[in-house]
Amino acid sequence: MQRTTRKVVFFFPAFSSREATAPLGILAVATPLLRAGYDVRIIDSTITPRFHERVLEELDDALCLAVSLVTGPMIRETVQIARAAKLRYPEKPVILGGWHPSLLPHQTLAAEYVDIVVKGQGEDALLEVVQRIEDGADMQGIPGVGYKEDGQLRFNAARELRRIAELPPKAYHLADFDAYERVAGRRWAMYTSSLACPYECAYCTNQGLYGRKWNALEPAQVVEETTDLVRRYGLGLLWVVDDNFLVDIERALGIAEGLVRSDVRFDWSIQATTNLVTRLSVDELKLLRRAGLSQISQGADSGSPRVWKLMHKTFQTLDTIHDSAARLTAAGIRPSFNMIFGFPGENDDDVRQSIRLILDVCRRYPGAEFWTNIFTPYPGSPVMEKAFELGIEVPKTLEGWTDFFPRYTELPWLRGAKHARLQTMREYLRLAFARVPISGFEPHPVARAVAGAVRVSSRWRLDRDAYAWPFEIALNNAAKKYFPAMPKPKVDASLLSSEPVTC
Repeated sequence: MQRTTRKVVFFFPAFSSREATAPLGILAVATPLLRAGYDVRIIDSTITPRFHERVLEELDDALCLAVSLVTGPMIRETVQIARAAKLRYPEKPVILGGWHPSLLPHQTLAAEYVDIVVKGQGEDALLEVVQRIEDGADMQGIPGVGYKEDGQLRFNAARELRRIAELPPKAYHLADFDAYERVAGRRWAMYTSSLACPYECAYCTNQGLYGRKWNALEPAQVVEETTDLVRRYGLGLLWVVDDNFLVDIERALGIAEGLVRSDVRFDWSIQATTNLVTRLSVDELKLLRRAGLSQISQGADSGSPRVWKLMHKTFQTLDTIHDSAARLTAAGIRPSFNMIFGFPGENDDDVRQSIRLILDVCRRYPGAEFWTNIFTPYPGSPVMEKAFELGIEVPKTLEGWTDFFPRYTELPWLRGAKHARLQTMREYLRLAFARVPISGFEPHPVARAVAGAVRVSSRWRLDRDAYAWPFEIALNNAAKKYFPAMPKPKVDASLLSSEPVTC
């Protein structure tokens, strides 16, 4: 074994190679390490051949292995890599951070192959952890950190959240954008201009991490950072991953004005609630469009006011959804909506109301799109407080969360034929109306022609709630199988569903 250097190895498990780009969380925590003189290596399994071997090779002279992950499929590769690392280098700590370890720190740390967890913002905490590892010291007293001592789980006091303006810039220069472009077909990146959301949707995990305390960067800083990113790395798209970008309307318009003056042209997308979109006039939305805003993703979630009440979405109405779609269409911005089926208490009539909403909006506004999810009770969301009452079997180990993901989740009230019927309905929704993915790769012409050919009959089925003998789905699946888009993705999250939006 080589002597240990001041190297920190990060592993990022695959989530979706069709939409692959630099891992924002790792780029965030890397900057303080770089400033302190540490050598940072990032191995993303989506773009790294032989990533298992590469991680172990890099660890040979490193201080530790750090992994950032969210709930779901990313856990599988995390467990594989962590086990292999501990087997070969039992003395080197394995550190887990990110959304899932932050929401379930005790259960995560209990895994035999995990030595340390970082809860919440990791920029300061991880630097302190690495410094302690280098010095051979223990983790006692580092806020926001859990660790093992003499076989016992120990947790220090929580770390106070820092405002986003106080956090260091992300280390985008560590990202291999050429490699990401090769697997995703597009050169793009994620960017954060604000944190948290003031609303209290029952399915949202935001409360568990940020406590609804919205805070944001000033417009001038956003303009400077985004235009620099685009120029420096030749990006065509920035996905602004703020939980709710439009909380401060004046700030949003200030960013748009700055981008227009900068004369740097690129597409960008945001998330926002429908009620905030409708606070903007068409002229104001046109300003955002001139600044490059091409899409607003919104959590419509249901077409049933009764279900919205169950979700605590008292700020939304059918009128705000329609009004948002109309204003965005008039401004040339794509209205994109997320829907959640299977929420506790939803009945068949609620589902039909949701289908009617989707059909109505997409027919009135042909540029609109809907993305559907089956409700998943994620850790940290308010609804999880009622998990036992609802009959939800919460995984008892880190590994148990691997398949806890919308595509594969059957709920106590959504099983068997009912679950299969809902999945069929979702497939017809995908066929009935086109959606625009982040991936830059076009479908094969034959697959595209088949999808177009079954569109009309798919809408007919949705109108009549008729899903027996779903030959269109079989035909479309066969076309995609025999005429796949190139390159074939390692992991395609669009086939699973998307993570629930936090708005």
